[in-house]
Amino acid sequence: MRLIGYLRVSSESQLDGFGLVTQERAIRSWINSGDHKLIDLVSDAGVSGATEALDRPGLTEALHAVLTGTVDGIVIARLDRLARSLSVQEATLAMIWQADGNVFTVDQGMVLKDDVDDPLRTALRQVVGVFSELERRLVTKRLKDGRDAKAATGRKSTGSYAYGYTGAGRGRSRDAAPVRDEQLVIQTIVQSRAEGMSYREIAAELDARGLRPRRASSWSPMTVRSVVLRAQADGAPGSQLRDSAL
Repeated sequence: MRLIGYLRVSSESQLDGFGLVTQERAIRSWINSGDHKLIDLVSDAGVSGATEALDRPGLTEALHAVLTGTVDGIVIARLDRLARSLSVQEATLAMIWQADGNVFTVDQGMVLKDDVDDPLRTALRQVVGVFSELERRLVTKRLKDGRDAKAATGRKSTGSYAYGYTGAGRGRSRDAAPVRDEQLVIQTIVQSRAEGMSYREIAAELDARGLRPRRASSWSPMTVRSVVLRAQADGAPGSQLRDSAL
């Protein structure tokens, strides 16, 4: 049969070491050991297994190849690469089977179509799908618990880092680390403010010196004010000033 290979990883599934390279290697090895022909490989990187098929560009391309008769079916490393939501799994399988397509997994071979004379076949497949969905939910909960535990210690758990800092470390140990050049700019801002300069004057001075903010081409008075307020919150020397006009 002519088959199209489908690969998928999400931010959660990457934790199990079953990445795109591993999946592709497994599919190619399976193809080489049989009588099938691999026509193409498509993938969805960073896509949850609970995402509907039509919201995944890679899976949409694979389904289109089946629906148009370009290929005879799809091959995946494991059924949970197709979906980790039972409803998505069953809807996708039904779509492929209705187009007279076939689904193969490297670990189990052909996924047999539903048979009214063998209801146990469908039940067993769906039980596996239920546990796959449960696993996804448990992983999601563990990640959330980790973020909550990290936030409880006062460390930053999500989002981007303020000017002057960047993320350092991995997992639960990841936290804000100072960026030397940006910290020097912060010191300049705090010192200028302590000397009585307005936010507008400080912004103009920074631009004149070629010191750019992280995501803009120039400084605004409000951006300078935000830097000063963060420095005040952090207890930076010389930053405890009255918040006067711009």
